[in-house]
Order: sequence, then structure tokens, then C-alpha cells
Amino acid sequence: MFEAAELGRAIGKKAYKKRVPRLREELLYLQDEIRRSGNAQIVLLFAGVDGGGKGDTVNRLNEWMDPRWMMTNAYGPRDEVERQRPEFWRYWRDLPPRGRIGMFLSAWYSQPILDHVYTRSSSEAFDAQLERILSFETALADDGAAIVKFWMHLSHEAQERRLRNLEQDPLTHARVTERDWENWRRYDLFISTSERAISRTHTGKTPWVIVEGEDAHYRSLTVAETIRETLERLVRSNAGAPAPNVVSFEKRKTPKKKSAIKQKKDGTVEMTQHVSVLSQLDMSKSLSKKIYRDRLRNLQAQLHLLHLKARHKGIASMLLFEGPDAAGKGGVIRRINAALQARNYRVHGVSKPTDEEIAQHYLWRFWRNLPRDGHISIYDRSWYGRVLVERVEGFADEDDWRRAYGEINDFENQLISHGIILMKFWVHITKDEQLRRFELRKRTPHKRWKLTDEDWRNRAKWDDYESAAHDMVQYTSTGQAPWTLIEGNDKRYARIKVLEALCERWTRAVGATATQVVRMTKQAK
Repeated sequence: MFEAAELGRAIGKKAYKKRVPRLREELLYLQDEIRRSGNAQIVLLFAGVDGGGKGDTVNRLNEWMDPRWMMTNAYGPRDEVERQRPEFWRYWRDLPPRGRIGMFLSAWYSQPILDHVYTRSSSEAFDAQLERILSFETALADDGAAIVKFWMHLSHEAQERRLRNLEQDPLTHARVTERDWENWRRYDLFISTSERAISRTHTGKTPWVIVEGEDAHYRSLTVAETIRETLERLVRSNAGAPAPNVVSFEKRKTPKKKSAIKQKKDGTVEMTQHVSVLSQLDMSKSLSKKIYRDRLRNLQAQLHLLHLKARHKGIASMLLFEGPDAAGKGGVIRRINAALQARNYRVHGVSKPTDEEIAQHYLWRFWRNLPRDGHISIYDRSWYGRVLVERVEGFADEDDWRRAYGEINDFENQLISHGIILMKFWVHITKDEQLRRFELRKRTPHKRWKLTDEDWRNRAKWDDYESAAHDMVQYTSTGQAPWTLIEGNDKRYARIKVLEALCERWTRAVGATATQVVRMTKQAK
């Protein structure tokens, strides 16, 4: 794979100086066009052998282009804050918005390659890491990001010369460490591991460009000209076009709804829509006030002790609530909060994304708000808006929301693999119950503000939302992250069912038994 990058190619000083001014002019023009249009997110990743010129090349690009619209990110071992989140949290956090260029050094390939070379991970674990990387890059590319990955290569002999030259220069002597020389001694292992990584993750949308790195002039021009070609392609394809895969929240004409009943020629009828998983719920379930009050008091006491124990163990939790308007999600969340210490949780009310959030992948705003160890994030609406409201209202294209099921499953698997407790609740009510609650809100002064024109518009699409929710449960209720469906016509029943599910899950997480939790609760009283 790397033989073509060991040919000793070089560019003389005179030819280099002749080509640079025009190249810089073109890069600056294209960069400004990309910035003004805001149509493209550019991700440039730099990897390769030690001494291959990654840092020097990034410095040169910042010199040749406008650094105000470029973001350079370099990574070392994860710090305490980063270790409290899933591995890819810091990369999602640092993604450039559309219209800007992000450059990444020692990023998501570095540690997997090092771990495999130094036998800290098995071949199976390495392949799993590459699959995670591929999923990450594919999600960005499918959302419209332009990704170019540069592998800066040196032969074994060229790398030795490069390291010795750096050591002998007083200005760069400190850049060479014993670890660099140990990596050099393991050169063959690095090359075979890197070939495996490149082969697995080189795709049409996320290509690798292997650059011969010994000659600085050749290296700089090759990288810069590749970037110029990428920007040219983006400017041509995006001329006058909206940003790719960016949700538009402008009001649209609602497509005419097809009837759920079809009459056959023989006079019989058949249903043209499948019965949803929500329609199978027993919505008559209820609790008396007395039973509710007793259960609520006991469950909140248990929840309080369990969340303190989880905090002590450093266990983070994410609780998300979806459901129709007026289903009672807020009331459930308030009963949970009453059992917790305010310093340990945060409630996120998810609504229409801001301009900053629209300029990113739709999962970005959720990635950057992940809870740290021992803390709880509660979501009133969530990332499932992609396959619910954005699907039903036509804000997302069909390809986008269909692809989102896999992206969401991957996101949630990363949360769970990190040790985060993820619980997903769909609080359901019937259409008649929703109407009753809407009318009650309209008559109640302190609740009237909660009823909007949008609520009525959403109600008119009840069947479409129920169909979307059915598909959501079908495709994203996994063994690791199942949906808990809550019969919500009776608010008391819904609140108790959620609290019971939380207590049961946290009891298992902290390593206690149900009997021990009850005993602790009685002792606390």
C-alpha cells in the first residue's frame, strides 16, 4: 500500500515558490466562498508515521489560509473530563460548523493503532474500533460533511533521518521522545496495522490520501492542492443550493393523507395501515389516589437513596421522554426531580434547534451535553425528533430519517458501552384524552400558555405520528436500550410506572437487591 509513497519525490525551491502564490490565492477564494454559503462542513484528518510532517503541514495551512475560519484540534490522552464521557465525545464536541474547516491531529485513529501495535488490544477489538470509526465518519459524510484523511508516510530509513534531524536542531530537539524511537523500532508493526486501518475505512465519501512526507515542499503542495480540489468540488456542487441535509423549519404544505381503509371490488374492506404497537396498550389502567400517594412516597424515597448511591459509584444516567403533546411528560419529570438533589441532574427541554445547532449534525447538540460521571441528564423530547416531528412534518428527507435509526442505535450503544444508564420512556395517551386535556388547558389560566397552535396542528396528524412512533419502537428498541411504553391516560398510573422502572434499573446498577433498597428506605425514614 505504501510503496507509492516511498519514491523520493521532491519539489525544488524555485518551482515551489512559483506555485505557492497562485495556490494560496485559490485556497483563500474558495475558503471564503464556503464560509459565505455555509453549505459545507469540512473535516481534514492528519495521521501517519512519527516525523511525517503532520504538525508542520497544519501550521502551513493556517499560514496560507484564513485561520479565523479554521479550527485546529490536537489530542493526547483523555483528561478527567473526557474520561467521564464516551470516547467520541471530544471529537463530536470539536466538529466545525458548516462553512468552516476543522483540522484534526492525533485523533480517532491514533489510540486504536497504538493499542494494537503494543498488544493492548486484540485483533477483534481493533476491528471493532475501526467499525466504530467508520460509523462515525459515515454519519458525518451522509449528513453532508466533506471528509479528507491524509496519511503522512515515511519509509523506515526516511523516518530515522527525520527523527535524527529533529533531535540535532535545538529548536525541535524536545519534539523527539523515547516513545518516538520505540515506535520507530516497531515500524513494521505500525505499517501492517495502519494498512489494515486504511483498507477498512477508505470509502468514496471518506477517502484516505497517502502523502510522501520526506520533502516538505512536495508534502505541503500535495496536501494543499488536494484541499483545493475538495473545496472546488463543494463550491461547484453547492452553488445556489441549500446546505446538504440541513433541516428546514419553514412551514410546508401537508401532503394529503391516505385513507386507512380500502374498499375492495367485492364490497369488503381491508386496512391499509398496520396496527401500531401503541394501539395495543391497555389505556384503561389507573390507580386510586390513596394507592398513588403511598406508592409515590415510597418510590421517591427509594429513588433518592439509589441516585446518591449511583453518584457515589460514578454512574451517569440519561432519561428521555417522548410522547404526544399533553401526555404528561413534564409531570413525570417533576416527580422524578422531587426525589433527586438538584446539583446532580439537569433537565433539557428539546425544541427547534438554534442556528448554531442547525450548522452541525443533528446529534451534535446531544453529544456535547452528555452527563459526567455520577450525574443525570433528563430529556423532555430528544434526538428522536429526527424520526418523529422531522419525519412527519417533512423537515427531513426520507433518506435522512430512515438512516437515522442506525445512527441513533450506534449513538446509544456508545453511551451504554461507556457505562451510562440509558432509559427511554414513551408516555402515551389516546386521542380523546388529548382533546380533553387540551380543552382543560384552554380553561385553566396557569396552563393556557402551554397550549399552542402547533399543538392543534400536530393533533391533526395523529395517525402519522403514531405510525412514526411505531417504526421508532420497532427499529430502536434494542436489548441494550429498550423502550418502556407507559399507559398515560391516568397520570397517577403513568408516574408510578416510570418511578418503578427507574428504581428497578438503578437497583441493578448499584449492585443492590430490591429487599436491600426497601430496608435502606425504612432505615432512612
